[in-house]
Amino acid sequence: MKKLSVVLAVYNEEESIGRCLESVKDLVDEIVVVDGTSNDRTVEIARRFGARVKITTNKPNFHINKQMAIDMAEGSWILQMDADEVVSPRLASEIKSKIQNPKSEINGYWMPRKNYFLGRFLMKGGQYPDYTLRLYKKGKGRLPQKDVHEQAVVEGKVSYLENALLHYPYKSFSFYLLKWNRYNDLLAGQIREELGNKNKIERIAYAIAYLFIKPSHWLLTTYLRHKGFMDSWQGFVFSFFSALRFPVSFIVYLTSKS
Repeated sequence: MKKLSVVLAVYNEEESIGRCLESVKDLVDEIVVVDGTSNDRTVEIARRFGARVKITTNKPNFHINKQMAIDMAEGSWILQMDADEVVSPRLASEIKSKIQNPKSEINGYWMPRKNYFLGRFLMKGGQYPDYTLRLYKKGKGRLPQKDVHEQAVVEGKVSYLENALLHYPYKSFSFYLLKWNRYNDLLAGQIREELGNKNKIERIAYAIAYLFIKPSHWLLTTYLRHKGFMDSWQGFVFSFFSALRFPVSFIVYLTSKS
């Protein structure tokens, strides 16, 4: 029986997926990739690493395709990854030691994640340790598939790993803006759902929160309280645009109504 399966949902990731799979090829027993009908060499590169590939539509909520990959996996443990992530040798060794313990009652593990942004890993501003629940026993964890930033839900006991997953999400600032706009569109959809049954007064309060309160609070919290300024100018840019997503997503929601 396969011990560890790595699962990915991808779309046009030819520039990243090779580095990702290279980092886990000696760790995992199986690679499962669900591809959203990429029009680049993503599938070709995945198959070069021996991946089992399923091609489907590129759904707006990519967690649906991630769950498809999880369901396809045959390993007793699941390592859920994105194509722009890398498992370091130290993390790989730690994962191997955890899943080889037959007496462990732990069904899942949170792991810290280092996020690379415009030339450096962000270590302040609330960006580290950025714990994410990515390692869990088959049948014990699944994705709710409702929110773009959701974590897996795992039954039973969970614990924490010490070594970090390395995340390289943005090839350039223009690429960051493309992803940022995509997240804003998804957040606008969530706003639409949340406001569905609200009365006029509640809608006004909601608007004030998204246009003024949330962005101000987020910027002050991440940049000052959580010392984002210690990550140089990259820390300010990240804090600023993270805060700006609230009013922008609300404006996207308003314009979609007209």
